[in-house]
Amino acid sequence: MARRPVRRASRAAGSSARPATIPSTLSTPVSSAYPSTYASEAELDDDEVVSKLPLHALTLSEVAEHEAAAELAKEEKAKAAAKKKQPFRCMDLPSELRIKILGYYFADVGPVIDLDTDNWKRIHKKLGILRTSRAMYFEASHFFYGSHTFRLFPTIGKFFKAKKPLLARLNKRQRGWITSLELRLGPGWNRPPRGWVVNDALGLADCVSLRNLTVFVECDPSDNVFNGFRRADGFYEKFSRDLLSDVLVGLPFLDRIYFDAWTSVKKSGAMMRGLFEVTAAKGRKICWGPERGWTDQEEVEPAKVDFNHTGISNTMMNSVGISLMVVA
Repeated sequence: MARRPVRRASRAAGSSARPATIPSTLSTPVSSAYPSTYASEAELDDDEVVSKLPLHALTLSEVAEHEAAAELAKEEKAKAAAKKKQPFRCMDLPSELRIKILGYYFADVGPVIDLDTDNWKRIHKKLGILRTSRAMYFEASHFFYGSHTFRLFPTIGKFFKAKKPLLARLNKRQRGWITSLELRLGPGWNRPPRGWVVNDALGLADCVSLRNLTVFVECDPSDNVFNGFRRADGFYEKFSRDLLSDVLVGLPFLDRIYFDAWTSVKKSGAMMRGLFEVTAAKGRKICWGPERGWTDQEEVEPAKVDFNHTGISNTMMNSVGISLMVVA
């Protein structure tokens, strides 16, 4: 006997078994209910305000609150005044006052400028004012180079034998502002440095504003004091004459030369007479500097002391350790 098929009940489409809900009095927490590790905007604003308050304002005292408010107002007023305050404009002053200020500014530089290791402290830092503006650059440069005397050849320390003098180290514009030069003779009288030559690199032709040339003589090797120490008789005198002649050829627009010397140099000596002859041959006027005090009058030789007529013998003076030398 055939079995009768069992008919199975089919589930309705879309229906599914769901878990039963369990009633509870607790509500499901949302994300905003959990504490955050980041400060809110309101908290940040409060912290910024608190950080700006002075220490004595962090109190509940009414007096301290008033003091804090007064100090805060004072600070705000000072900041506002600082914003309104403008820097002093030096170029608004009259040119006469600006020249006076520059004179005080460069007062400790010294009247004569030469190659020296001390130039960095005395001069280089002072010239920083030239970088202020274009107008200040031209005005201060014109004053600095025009109010100081520049030495033609170095005579100080390690620069004495330098191959490049100070004048050759300046540019054409700077040489054009120079109004006074100094030629110092005497250093290296037995062996002059090789760098003491006049050539195109020296730049004398660029000194178009030059008004004064001072020849300062430190010693006269023709004096009897130098006997036995000279390289050759008349050697340094000829070197000095040739050097001055070359300088005057490079400065054709200069009409006068100032001569000065130490007290031991005589105007009637071979050194000075040779320099006077070169100057006169070039058609330049001879003037005198302030150190030696020479004038157009003939030099008066100091009176010689004859100890034989004074009652004091040289033997007596030597016995007590006294030696006297009269220097012109």
